[in-house]
Amino acid sequence: MGHYYLRRTARMFVTVFLVASLSFGLIRLLPGGPFSLLRANLLRQGVPASEVDARIANLQNIRPDAPLWEQYADYMLAAGQGDFGTSIALGEPVSRIIAQAVPWTVFIVLVSTVLIFVFGILLGAIQAYWEGSRFDQLVSGVSVTLMSVPFYVVAVLALFVFAYQFGWFPTAGTVGVGVETGVNMAFFTSALHHAALPIFSYTITGIGGQALAMRGNSIQVLGNDYVEVARLRGLSDSRIATRYVARNAILPLYTGFLLLLGFRLGGTVILEQIFSYPGLGYYMWSALESNDYPLMMGTFLVITVALVIGVYIADLTYGMIDPRISRGESDAY
Repeated sequence: MGHYYLRRTARMFVTVFLVASLSFGLIRLLPGGPFSLLRANLLRQGVPASEVDARIANLQNIRPDAPLWEQYADYMLAAGQGDFGTSIALGEPVSRIIAQAVPWTVFIVLVSTVLIFVFGILLGAIQAYWEGSRFDQLVSGVSVTLMSVPFYVVAVLALFVFAYQFGWFPTAGTVGVGVETGVNMAFFTSALHHAALPIFSYTITGIGGQALAMRGNSIQVLGNDYVEVARLRGLSDSRIATRYVARNAILPLYTGFLLLLGFRLGGTVILEQIFSYPGLGYYMWSALESNDYPLMMGTFLVITVALVIGVYIADLTYGMIDPRISRGESDAY
């Protein structure tokens, strides 16, 4: 097991290194490169040509006149310290912008993902218990329908109906104007009010897939011999449902929970733009529109690293919650 954990940890660091290297290369493949537009803008503003390179170096922690390998080394060293330079469009350090945006993005992603799994597991378990009933058929049909609808379609409809038509929810922002950030009821209420529609859009389109997965797992577990033995022993239905069926049916969904967190984080690029919700995805889209390369690279790295860490945690902890994996299957890796 020690070698298994060591290999997984090494693989995570290698993946993060490759992602950082890829972001460095991809940005430089964009039309005009990362410095041409910025250099032209500075020259139009009347900045002397002798100072342009110094300004660019200060913004991006990269010397534009240096060889490519030196630019790469400077970029990797700065990124390893969490220094992504200064945003061209906003004029603030990228790390500060990301630090302000991360809590809002994590909030809507974490809450929506937890709601997806809670309601998905409950619906799936009930479907399995009443397999073949009208309730099972109805929920299965609705689940398949919800799975086929992209979250951004629901987001646009929810914004139009509940925000613009009825005015029940705000159309932009994370908290109301004049609300002070802090541990107080007004702040929490305002934050939840602004995040309600993004959370709803993510949750309603994700419940169906988890409900069907839980239903399939539960039906499979119900057919196992140890469940029949438990019934023959006279155990109550509630104990069989919780200790035997639910526990084993939920295990395969655990890895999907962590992976979904990472993928939902990537989806915020679209979701937060629709609701003008200033999180990581919102700033990444803004950076793309304004050719703000430091902010673009910083948000891309944070989102990608979050997905890598989610996979890493799932790998390490799945064997802890399922002894069968830690005893046997891990040796196959």
